[in-house]
Amino acid sequence: MITILKTQPEGWITLTEPTLGSWINVIDPTPAELEELRSLGIPEDFITYPLDVDERSRTERENGEVLIVLRVPYYQGETADIPYNTIPLGIILTPTFIVTICKRPVEILESFFNGRVRDLSTSKFIRFLLHILLKTAERYLANVREINKRVDIVEDRLQMSTRNKELMELLKYQKSLTIFATALKSNELMMERLQRSRLFTLYPEDEDLLEDVLTENQQAIEMTNIAANILSAMMDAFASIISNNLNVVMKLLASITIVVSLPTMVSSFYGMNIDLPFQQNDQAFLIVLGTTLLITLIAVWVFVKRDLF
Repeated sequence: MITILKTQPEGWITLTEPTLGSWINVIDPTPAELEELRSLGIPEDFITYPLDVDERSRTERENGEVLIVLRVPYYQGETADIPYNTIPLGIILTPTFIVTICKRPVEILESFFNGRVRDLSTSKFIRFLLHILLKTAERYLANVREINKRVDIVEDRLQMSTRNKELMELLKYQKSLTIFATALKSNELMMERLQRSRLFTLYPEDEDLLEDVLTENQQAIEMTNIAANILSAMMDAFASIISNNLNVVMKLLASITIVVSLPTMVSSFYGMNIDLPFQQNDQAFLIVLGTTLLITLIAVWVFVKRDLF
């Protein structure tokens, strides 16, 4: 899908053809749409690189046009093996317009339409790019906080668990944090390369915004690393807790088995076809029953004293 947009004082407007200072937003393009992009003079590689889900963050120049591939967070849902993943977002700067290409819709670009981004103008390509980078870092921070909240919920269930289900759920979030850390580091290297290329020296405001982007990205890296280290240590600790909880259950079941077997053992003795004590006594049943109950109570008392119950 191709959408051509442009900012005006009254808000966003949708265009049918790209004009000077417009933004072309491309989401999962069809072959016909890819051909339409090629007709605008965009290099073939600049179009295909961002559509590769394994593409890493990097920059490339060709014929005065700049390609920036950025790894952005993407929420796949709780049922996914990796709930929070990343996908490449391609940003193409041309002398006439700016193009964004992605395999799937991303919240970062959709957030531009709610009016919360100040001084957003599609005609100021560098500042528009910096806003995308800043929103990406903020989205990483928001997703890491959401992961921490979900981990806390799983942690409460895990304390009394003897199953691996909760531990496997934590493993999914650990995968997400690992992917986030790798993507953020890759984004940081890409932005440092852009900074060295002096691409952001047109206006002082752009340099200030770039500093904000680098700061937010660095904070996202630190928060992700901290959350990943805590989660890794937590998983090791809870693996021991699950094992200990299982041992407690097995100990309880073994104690119950022993206590239940005592009446069975006494009943087995008195089921033998030989001369037995009290067999001539009219109260033999009550005597045997009382003796069995006494032995059982003694066993229970011993287990309780030894903390086996």
